[in-house]
Amino acid sequence: MNQDTFSYEARGAVLIIHLPRELDHHNCRDLKYETDLLLSENYVSRIVFDFSKTEFMDSSGIGILLNRYKQMAGSGGSVAICGAGAQVHRILNVGGLARLMPCFETKESAIAAG
Repeated sequence: MNQDTFSYEARGAVLIIHLPRELDHHNCRDLKYETDLLLSENYVSRIVFDFSKTEFMDSSGIGILLNRYKQMAGSGGSVAICGAGAQVHRILNVGGLARLMPCFETKESAIAAG
């Protein structure tokens, strides 16, 4: 995976979004556009954001996560986070997202909890 791009994985109705090294205003537009397409064309009841390669996230990243959380909650779905390192976890806590979305160590545990 290129360090600057997103990759997507589908497991039934679960969409796993593998995030790049940096999640910032430069690439959040792409993430929003790509996930809008995926969500409109597929039945998705759960999104798992995989932060295992992510080292930096700014307020744009918080915004896109919150947007997807609200979208999934509105349709009866859910959002989870996996693989967040200490730096990203600190940002998730400060931004209040860790209270809204369960955080898991591994992708498999996030999927299984769905």
